[in-house]
Amino acid sequence: MLLVDELTKRFGQVVALDGVGFDVQPGEIVGFLGPNGAGKTTTMRAIMGLIALDQGTVTWHGQRVDPDTRQRFGYMPAERGMYQRMKVRDHLVYYATMCGLRDAAEPAADEWLERLGLADRAGDSVQSLSSGNQQRVQLALALINEPDLLVLDEPFSGLDPIAVDTLSDVLRDQVARGAALLLSSHQLDLVADVCSSVVIVDTGRVVLRGEVAALRAASPTRYLDVEFAEPITFAPGGGADVSVIDGARRRYRIAMASDADPEALIASARTSGSLLSYSFAPPDLSEVFLAAVGRPAGAVSGDTGGDDDA
Repeated sequence: MLLVDELTKRFGQVVALDGVGFDVQPGEIVGFLGPNGAGKTTTMRAIMGLIALDQGTVTWHGQRVDPDTRQRFGYMPAERGMYQRMKVRDHLVYYATMCGLRDAAEPAADEWLERLGLADRAGDSVQSLSSGNQQRVQLALALINEPDLLVLDEPFSGLDPIAVDTLSDVLRDQVARGAALLLSSHQLDLVADVCSSVVIVDTGRVVLRGEVAALRAASPTRYLDVEFAEPITFAPGGGADVSVIDGARRRYRIAMASDADPEALIASARTSGSLLSYSFAPPDLSEVFLAAVGRPAGAVSGDTGGDDDA
């Protein structure tokens, strides 16, 4: 288990981390969320030993993380740091050797080239690749030694939908074999799809954590979404606890208390026009996020001493 305990980090007068703490269990994917500047990248760098902490500890299975332990970690930073003129396969073989694979370095490189759809680009230089393919190479570098812990900062950035599906399957395979996975992403729909739980940080503090389904269910709000066959003006009743938060004449989203009965509103919708579909559900992850931090996932929360979280 990865345990991050009371991490504190200051850059001058700016407090980038203020007692950040959480854990990631083997076989678990945890989404690490927050606005830009919230402290996500600083935390990930601290886990990987790339910055010195003012206070707090990072442990793996109860032991402080040291350089030998980190050899069994895979890290993908948000910023790319590859050797641009090196050929793709050579890059992977070199990195696998550094991770201690030695005789297995070339087979491992070939396996990950195939799994991430890069086999036909093995002899190309990194700099000749598109942004999306460079992202795949960087992912291969993080995955090549099948690490015990994966720390991925914006792994889906720049990937097309096919590559996103491929990566999602790969990540599920990694946790199925027992790896622990911490990933940061502003693409909250993908986080909700692949992560069992999330940790949300803001201004260097953990503001919410838990299983995705439980956090959604705990919200005091529910949403009724209705779609009509033709444009209409729909004005549901229900009093002060019911409000239309989005209406486009064919599609309406109505917010209400979690203990409200939607049946009366659904009946009202049926009498107002030809109803194609409706759903009644708790907030999605993006709405839980907004309630926790008060602004969108990509909004800037202020200067945190170079932690851009991009």
